[in-house]
Amino acid sequence: MKLNYKRTFFIGLAFLSISAFWQMYDNLVPLILKNTFGLSDSVIGVIMAMDNVLAVFLLPIIGTMSDKVDTRWGKRTPFLVCGTIAAVCLMMLLPYADYAQKLGLFVVSLALTLIAMAMYRSPAVALMPDLTPKPLRSSANAVINLMGAVGGVYTLILISVLVGEGERPSYLPVFLGVAAIMIAAVVVLLLTIREKKLAAQIAEEYPDAEEAVTTENISKETVSEALPKAVKKSLTFLLLSIFLWFTAYNAVTTAFSRYAVIVWKMEGGGFANCLMVATVAAIISYIPIGVVSSRIGRKKTILAGLVMMLISYSSVFFYPTYHVTANFFFALIGVGWASVGVNSLPMVVEMSRKSDIGKYTGLYYTFSMAAQIFTPIISGLLLDHVSYSTLFPYAMFFTVCAIGTMSMVKHGDSKPAPKKKMLENFDVED
Repeated sequence: MKLNYKRTFFIGLAFLSISAFWQMYDNLVPLILKNTFGLSDSVIGVIMAMDNVLAVFLLPIIGTMSDKVDTRWGKRTPFLVCGTIAAVCLMMLLPYADYAQKLGLFVVSLALTLIAMAMYRSPAVALMPDLTPKPLRSSANAVINLMGAVGGVYTLILISVLVGEGERPSYLPVFLGVAAIMIAAVVVLLLTIREKKLAAQIAEEYPDAEEAVTTENISKETVSEALPKAVKKSLTFLLLSIFLWFTAYNAVTTAFSRYAVIVWKMEGGGFANCLMVATVAAIISYIPIGVVSSRIGRKKTILAGLVMMLISYSSVFFYPTYHVTANFFFALIGVGWASVGVNSLPMVVEMSRKSDIGKYTGLYYTFSMAAQIFTPIISGLLLDHVSYSTLFPYAMFFTVCAIGTMSMVKHGDSKPAPKKKMLENFDVED
């Protein structure tokens, strides 16, 4: 059984589109709110949590809806197309509201844009496990995450090149560039992935794929209507771990553009270069991590990634100003986050039934989004009322907690049969 890398690449275009948007959202929206509208970090944290409040309620519902939809385009594709079109149209109001200094328009447009993004996030992520047999999902998720990282790098390059210096540079070129990649991605996906046809083809080719994984401490009861108690306990600890590591990581990604300007005195879009180092390192590591996790297991790979991130947060904390050597630790953050990202969703989906993949995908996002509601608000309060120096210790604390809870997870650690040759891990089916 071999992963079809070409097909997975095209499936990953949906995630590339999503990641390009969120990279822009995390970096530019806080700057607009602070520099254009003069809001405090606490208020910015509340606004930045708004997308996650919406996501907690909408993602499981939309994921479950897409499980039950049956159209001639498939279950997920209608959500991808409609969500992308709506998001692109609405997000273009944001740079206008920034230019016109209309806070009300900005907040309303942002809320509507985030609803549009929520329309297709769960279906987009569920498309990969729909069209990939279980034993290959960690490797496939590595490709998906790689595609997402490419989308993130694309946006960071736009920010680095197109955002000028000064308190209120124009962000319109960046928004246009992100809108273009979102439209291009969904068009190419539509032309290359015939979801319904492929789902039927895979079901015919791999009728026993759902049972083909040898998993530590997991029984066939997992596919029953109710999860066994032991599996449910593992799922609970895994979801708690997801909450904790997103709490740590999202605090850094949401606040770093402001941290770089205020603490490191960086100007223009220069802060994007640090984040680009992390993202490029992740891109380079995604495929090897997929291979490694198939050898040593998903849990060990995640724990190793969390340790790398803990070391990096601890080290960056001691840089009083930006120095080029900080890039090494940003690269380590990228590799660590890739190790976590490649394996966490497949571990959740491993405990699901084929008929409720969308539901479990929505559950994964419920906990990751809940973290991203909590962390901008709490970290924003610390930035406002204590100091910007609290940012990295905050991330360190929650990463340590995630390591503790992740060590309690005993299920979902799929280990496909090892390949006879290293090159087989990179075989591509036509």
